[in-house]
Amino acid sequence: MATNADTKSLNAWLDERLLAHDTFGWALNAVVVKTRDQTILIDSGLGEEYPDFPRAGHLIQRLEAAGVELGSVTDVVLTHMHFDHVGGLLAHGVKQRLRSDLRVHLSAFEARFWKQPDFSKTAMPPALADLARKASKEFLEEYSSYLHLFDQEAEVADGVTVGLTGGHTPGHSVVRVKSGNDRLMFGGDAIFPVSFDHPEWHNGFEHDPEEATRVRLRLMAELAASGSWLVSTHMPFPSVGRVVAAGDLYRWVPVQWDY
Repeated sequence: MATNADTKSLNAWLDERLLAHDTFGWALNAVVVKTRDQTILIDSGLGEEYPDFPRAGHLIQRLEAAGVELGSVTDVVLTHMHFDHVGGLLAHGVKQRLRSDLRVHLSAFEARFWKQPDFSKTAMPPALADLARKASKEFLEEYSSYLHLFDQEAEVADGVTVGLTGGHTPGHSVVRVKSGNDRLMFGGDAIFPVSFDHPEWHNGFEHDPEEATRVRLRLMAELAASGSWLVSTHMPFPSVGRVVAAGDLYRWVPVQWDY
């Protein structure tokens, strides 16, 4: 989460939030967008890569709990191809329940990158890098006939676009949704909980950490200026909020949870 931070600074950040120094809860969010004619799944979470993770690999159950049948999904948008974003689609029994005319929207840069991925700038342990290679290879083999590749930007549906950012991975993308006067961005892995206080801190999964820093600063400036809602993959519950300017940095304002 902060591979280039010194231990004292990182521990101070954790202490301010009354968090442990040795472990950090890692949220994992996906989004469903419904239009008049389409049901769009953005990312799919973990699959069965970690059998001892009791909450992983439950894409079908999570969707059904939200009133969404897997077979009703017309489009999938992938922000990138790390295993915690494509793994849900690789879980047992998922592909068989998907529509035969499903469209999977993915950056062409991302698809090319994972044919010969470069981990030289990441801080992934070898086991995780191997898992990332395996998941991406399996996904490209399993879903090649479903892929709809784009270069810079693509319209998935009326009011729903996906645009290339790069940084976290060469083909990392974000999804922007418009509905009336409302705006929402699904930021994938561009923005993390530490990004508001320390945008310069690198995430160990970033394939180009310096570019990833520039990307998140640019996106946070856009969000603060537009007032758009933000959902990012690893923002903690309630996971939806807005970004506001705070001097030279930005501040995360989570939605007030109305249960």
